[in-house]
Amino acid sequence: MKIICVGRNYADHAKELKNEVPAEPVLFMKPKNALLQNNHPFYYPEFTSNLHYECELVLRVSKNGKHVQEKFADKYYDQISVGIDFTARDIQDRQKAKGLPWEIAKAFDNSAIVGKFLPITPEMDKKDINFCLYKNKTLAQQGNTKDLLFNFDFLVAYISKYFTLNIGDLIFTGTPAGVGPTEIGDSFEAFIENDSLLEFSVK
Repeated sequence: MKIICVGRNYADHAKELKNEVPAEPVLFMKPKNALLQNNHPFYYPEFTSNLHYECELVLRVSKNGKHVQEKFADKYYDQISVGIDFTARDIQDRQKAKGLPWEIAKAFDNSAIVGKFLPITPEMDKKDINFCLYKNKTLAQQGNTKDLLFNFDFLVAYISKYFTLNIGDLIFTGTPAGVGPTEIGDSFEAFIENDSLLEFSVK
């Protein structure tokens, strides 16, 4: 199982981090050790002092595939959830300034938290899915798939050009604007529409 993440997939988020809006998907990976399951506590890493939450919709790959055509891409994922891509922003900024890779800021243990999955049904309008994140019971982020720069099917096709998709792989599809710092003692709850799918605390 691998975790494939998409960066800067909402224009407002790219702008808030003073990054260019990309012309094609920005991809990075997290290892399976990065996965933390729903309701398990998250322990603040000792190597960062500026940890940011990034709430994202997460797809579960349901079929092995390589060079998937976009028109068939929806056959390769069958479930959706909401997750958090944690980023050690201070380390990421330092690595970027030196022109170095920044996996240590993104791919560390337990940096990808995923909630309960919902089946993707024919009735679900994938171009109009609302999701949101509450931090300490206050709305912190909200997004809608209509604002994605690259939609689910395009992402699956694009990713599969470079990486073989395997059953059980997870695709983090990008975060909307509103990312921010995390502190010990914070509690988070994330929703798709009215379904609470992810809840955890920071210790």
